[in-house]
Amino acid sequence: MRKELNIHEWSRKEHFNFFSKFSEPFYGITAKIDCSTAYKKSKENGYSFFMYYLHKSLKAANNITAFKYRIEGDKVYEYDVINASPTINRSNGTFGFSYLDYHEDFNTFCDLAAPRIEEVKNSKSLMPALSGENVIHFSSLPWIDFTSLSHARHYDFPDSCPKISFGKMTTVDGIQKMPVSVHVHHGLADGLHVGQFFEKLQELMDFDD
Repeated sequence: MRKELNIHEWSRKEHFNFFSKFSEPFYGITAKIDCSTAYKKSKENGYSFFMYYLHKSLKAANNITAFKYRIEGDKVYEYDVINASPTINRSNGTFGFSYLDYHEDFNTFCDLAAPRIEEVKNSKSLMPALSGENVIHFSSLPWIDFTSLSHARHYDFPDSCPKISFGKMTTVDGIQKMPVSVHVHHGLADGLHVGQFFEKLQELMDFDD
C-alpha cells in the first residue's frame, strides 16, 4: 500500500523541487558499522551473515520514513513497506538482481527469500521476475574494504530508490567492522535521515533479536 503526499503542503517542498532538477540528484555517504555482535550471533545460530545484515538493514530502512518515499511521475508516494532488491552472486562469477519481500521476523524473511535466491542462482537472467518502486537496491562487495563507492546510473531513468552496499568485514583490535554505503535522492532525504538510518542499523546489529 502507498499514499500520495501533498507536495504543496510538504515541509520538504522546496528541497524536493530544488534537488529534483539536478541531473544527478543522488548523493552517497559511507560509514563503518560495528558488526561484532551480529557476526557472532550469526555464526552461533548457523545464520547466513549476509541474510542477517540484509534483514537488519531492511528493518532499519522501514523505520525511517524518508527511506519509504518514492517519486513516480510528478508525484511523491510513501509506501507502507519497503522490500529488498539485492544482487545475488552466482558460481560462474556473474550475478543477478533479486526481489525479496520484507518480513519483520528474520526466520520468516529467510524462508520467503530462499526460493527466490535459488531461482536467481540457477538463472542466466540479470533482472528479477518481480520488482516494484517500493524496494531498496542492495549489493555486497565482500572482497573490498571500501571507503567510498559510486553507482552506474542511467540519468534519463526516473529513479528514486535508495541504494545500499556492504563491503568487506575486517577485524581491528578485536572489533569487527564493515563499510556500508548509502545513496539516496536528495529531494527525498538529507544527511539527517541517512544518519538516522545508520543509528538504527547499528542499534539493530547490536541488540535486535
